[in-house]
Amino acid sequence: MSFENLLLERDGAVLLVTLNRPKVLNALNFQTLSELGQVIDEAKRDELVRVVVVTGAGEKSFVAGADINELAVQTPVIGREHARNGQDLFDRIERLGKPVIAAVNGFALGGGCELAMACTMRIASDNARFGQPEINLGLIPGYAGSQRLPRLIGRGRAQELLLTGDMIGADEAYRIGLVNRVVPAAELMAEVKKLAQTLAQKAPVAVRYILEAVAHGADMAFADAQDHEATLFGLVSSTDDMREGTRAFLEKRKPAFTGQ
Repeated sequence: MSFENLLLERDGAVLLVTLNRPKVLNALNFQTLSELGQVIDEAKRDELVRVVVVTGAGEKSFVAGADINELAVQTPVIGREHARNGQDLFDRIERLGKPVIAAVNGFALGGGCELAMACTMRIASDNARFGQPEINLGLIPGYAGSQRLPRLIGRGRAQELLLTGDMIGADEAYRIGLVNRVVPAAELMAEVKKLAQTLAQKAPVAVRYILEAVAHGADMAFADAQDHEATLFGLVSSTDDMREGTRAFLEKRKPAFTGQ
């Protein structure tokens, strides 16, 4: 596939998606969101894709937010539709059933922070900056930032960031649990690609069930979540990959998972 605002690169089972609007710090406009949605939907269908990496073009920004030119002229009806479309896309990223790694290489603000939070993991360069500055525009987050941020870092800290619009650096983001790792900027993509290749070698069905157990279990009562986990455990026990994994362990060799 070829897109105006995205660059795609395949490395075996890893799909690298680069948001490519560096002149506007990779701001998310309607077209970029539409293109990203097409890529995510195709990645879900493509059994050869096991991991997706999302990053931004250039050295300054992952995604600096939504496109203000579009926000400034939206009506209440269009605004709600815009928010729901963005939420739906980020839900599809979160529920892809395959790991999605955000390689945060600079500013991750507003919609950029929301995009990163929808990903399975966030690896940040040491010069990355995070924030939800919508309050400074008289707005609130529209792509579920007010919902994912408290779930990741806790309600009190999230409300402080949402209400002040303050930016935080990568080290603080790591300290409060917003990112998984912080690495030197020059090493970011090498570290992310190494992690992606590691995840790509895991059993695909087990990966999908782990992601499902975490995502659905978070919204369930604990007893219901345990029952859901047990059901998934039973299902994964019927797979060729489970038999291959246990056999490989007993035979002291590396397993070759096929996703069956």
